[in-house]
Order: sequence, then C-alpha cells, then structure tokens
Amino acid sequence: MQAKPRVLVARAVFPEVIARLSQHLEVYANQTDEVWSKAMLTQRLAGMQGVFTTGGDSIDQQVLAACPALKICANMAVGYNNFDLAAMTAAGVLATNAPDVLTETTADFGFALLMATARRITESEHYLRAGLWTKWSYDLFAGADIHGATLGILGMGRIGQGIARRGAHGFGMQVIYHNRSQLAPEVEAELRACYVSKAELLKRADHLVLVLPYSAASHHAIGAPELALMKPSATLINLARGGIVDDAALAQALQIKTIAAAGLDVFEGEPALHPNLLKIPNVVLTPHIASASIPTRLAMANLAADNLLAFFTGKAPLTPLNPEVLQGAGQSAAAPD
Repeated sequence: MQAKPRVLVARAVFPEVIARLSQHLEVYANQTDEVWSKAMLTQRLAGMQGVFTTGGDSIDQQVLAACPALKICANMAVGYNNFDLAAMTAAGVLATNAPDVLTETTADFGFALLMATARRITESEHYLRAGLWTKWSYDLFAGADIHGATLGILGMGRIGQGIARRGAHGFGMQVIYHNRSQLAPEVEAELRACYVSKAELLKRADHLVLVLPYSAASHHAIGAPELALMKPSATLINLARGGIVDDAALAQALQIKTIAAAGLDVFEGEPALHPNLLKIPNVVLTPHIASASIPTRLAMANLAADNLLAFFTGKAPLTPLNPEVLQGAGQSAAAPD
C-alpha cells in the first residue's frame, strides 16, 4: 500500500478543511496558528510533498532548494507575491491560488472602507467614545459625498470591476479607471466606466480605490508625486497589497492635508505599520480583512484544498499559476516515491 502524500498546512484553517485533506493525505497542521519564521517554515517543510499556504508564507529559491520533495504550494489567497513563481517553475513545483471566490466579498469591503473614510466614521466614533460629543454643529465630522462623485479605480480586474459596478449602479458615480490594458467596450458599457491615463485618474478622482496586483513594477505606484496630483478633497483606498503605496509619503500627505483621508486594509511590512499612520485621525485602518467573511474564507480554504487533492489524485488542479509544470511532469504526483 502506497503511503499518503505528506502535506503541511502552514497556518490554522477551518477544522473541516483539515478533515477533508486528511481523508487522502498525511496532514501536518499548524492549528495552534504559530507564525513561523522562514527558517522554521523551511524546517517543517522537510520531506513534505505539498504545502497549504496563506499570503504570508514565503516560498522562494532558498526554501525550494532546502525542500526537494516539494511538488505543490496551494495558496489560500488570490495574491501570490509570497511565491517566487519563476523559481518554483524552474524547480518543477506547481503553484496555485484562490481567485474568484473572494471577488464580491472584497468588493463589498472596499465600498465599506470607502464609505467609512469619506464619511469620517472612524474619527467620529473615537470622538464619541472619548466623551467629547456635547453639542450639534453644522460641520461636525462633515465629510465627502459618495453618490454622484467620481470614483477612480487603479487596476480593473475582477475586484475592480465589482467596485465599479457598485459605484455606478448603486451610487450613481462617474467611474473612471486605469489598467494595464483597456477593457472591452461591452464591459466598459456594462460598468459605465471610462478608461483614462494614470495622471488623469489621479487628478479627477474624488475617491481613488487601488486594486492592482503587487509586483516590482507596481511598487510605490502611489507615492509623493502621485499624491500631489490628487485633489485636496480626495480620499485614497488601498485594498490591494502593501508596497503599492509608499506609506511614509501617504502619512505625510495626510498630515499636511495634501489629500483629505485614506482607508487602508494593507500595509508595507504588515503586520507592522508605519508609526505615523497611527498618529493621524484622517485614516481608517483595518488589519487585512477585505475577504474576511466566514463563507468566503471557507471557500478560499476549500479551493486551496481542492487544488491539493486534485494534484495528488492525478486530476487537474483548478487554478494553477504555472501550468507548464504539470505539462512537463505529466501530472505524475499521486503519491510520493
């Protein structure tokens, strides 16, 4: 009888997902949810054929070299900047992610963050809780309107389109966007969205939402020069990834009111934050929870599990990032040697 493939689950996930995996695989699960250093992760990956990762678990050339048995890394996230995809492909290791299942929930959250930022909800709640509310005044936490405003979207993939749809159809917003490539005319028409240059996007948007993927090319796509192009009344929402925004430049821009406010769900070096972001009132801060509804997180975990189970039972994984690995290997990973 062949031994079951050995799989490491690097962070705590739903017990029912562990149970599903355990029916077919030998699972080593980190259900105490320890946050491992790269060295600790590498040590625990020794002899493993697969790993279930989250966006914070780095798989790079160094890890791959130390773990030659590894054949698949299944990310419970749509983003995969924790993977060195070129190194994984060169090593014959399949990478998968979890797209689609989080699109609508993340778009919901993006709009919630936009509204909280524009209408100064966090500021006003802190004010109230501190016992400072003693009277009504005409400008007490007066913020910006959302209905009828210009919604700018940088990055127009699935999530960006979900936000555009909510803005145009739900709030009567004028939607403009910039993307690596322009959408098809029929998609633009359905979204009521207009393609513009990045500079025009920055200058015209009342509310700018960032939903582009992180890469070397998008690192600090929003920095001091870009913030200087925005309206003083504008808000900036980052749902994408830390590193797309220069957090130090943003903190300074918020302090001197280059822009009115920001809503941030992601940060450079998270879970660490730039300390100045914690000192200013005109920023809404959330701990990378845009996809955090129970149904969506369960769907993300199940998709990562589906990819592992398919791979080790000789079937086609659902969302491969480097499918050429499967072609080269002939999909012969049902069990370890």
